[in-house]
Amino acid sequence: MTPAQLKTFVAVVRHGSSRAAAHELGVGETAVSNHIKALRTELDDQLFRRSGGHLVFTPGGLRLATRSLEMLGLQDQTRAEVLAAADGQRLLRLATSSLFAEYSAPGLIELFATRAKDLRVELSVYPAHQFADLLVRRAVDLALGPRLAAVSSEVVSTEFVRYQMVPVVGRSHRLAGKRLSIPEAHQQQWLLGPEALDVGGVANRMLTDLAIPDTRQLVFQSSEAAISEARSGQGIALALAHRVANEMKVGRLAAVDVGAGNSHGTWTAYSLERRQLTPAASELLRFISSPRAMQAVLKGSGAHIARFRPSVHVTLWS
Repeated sequence: MTPAQLKTFVAVVRHGSSRAAAHELGVGETAVSNHIKALRTELDDQLFRRSGGHLVFTPGGLRLATRSLEMLGLQDQTRAEVLAAADGQRLLRLATSSLFAEYSAPGLIELFATRAKDLRVELSVYPAHQFADLLVRRAVDLALGPRLAAVSSEVVSTEFVRYQMVPVVGRSHRLAGKRLSIPEAHQQQWLLGPEALDVGGVANRMLTDLAIPDTRQLVFQSSEAAISEARSGQGIALALAHRVANEMKVGRLAAVDVGAGNSHGTWTAYSLERRQLTPAASELLRFISSPRAMQAVLKGSGAHIARFRPSVHVTLWS
């Protein structure tokens, strides 16, 4: 595997399109196809396939995406740290779960960064079960994601916002507004974002409680891509209730009652003890429970910020 091949795969994952990946990288689509073909041959894995205009990844493809970003992210991290030090900037390294990164991190980071113009934020996406190891190894300063049942004794948990996941379908779907039995739920097509694979997250817990077979789960490159498929009537998606409330109100989406009792979760910040934190990490930890921060997390906006746009380095955008 070469860096060029890994960068190409990451670009395809990020955009969900070979054409868009080629545009980002400044190469032809043939070059993208050749890099993906080489990876498939070397790893003996299809990595992904198309379904309804979106990419659906194999387990091996998801693992390669994570590992590629770790390797390329280390290179980017080193470059960012050197540049930040040379410019007199502070660096805040955050790890987030995929769902938090997709909907809540941008607004929170933008709002927080207005407090310090010398701050550079590096955001990386990891499965939540890796948070403790990342913190202990000092690979990140803070981690933000779902509340976990158990974490390392070296890690401190700070809960700050509750949320709910809801199964939804398009308005014309035959299951709109219906209640499903568990056997009926097993026969449906479930359209999922990467958070479905995040052990400890609400989506993964709901799927486990319902015992949805792997063969009935399609994992897309983002939660929004999965919801888009659900809008067109292709199956059931799991969505953040507050993000789809308006669409449900106007009838674009409809809830499906599957009797899942564990649909609530709590966004939680993970850190080492405060005396081991950087000043920027300590400040974010205090700020994150403020009303404005909670609004940014829930609405996904920086509370109408216009005067400053922070420098944010994103290692992975699911």
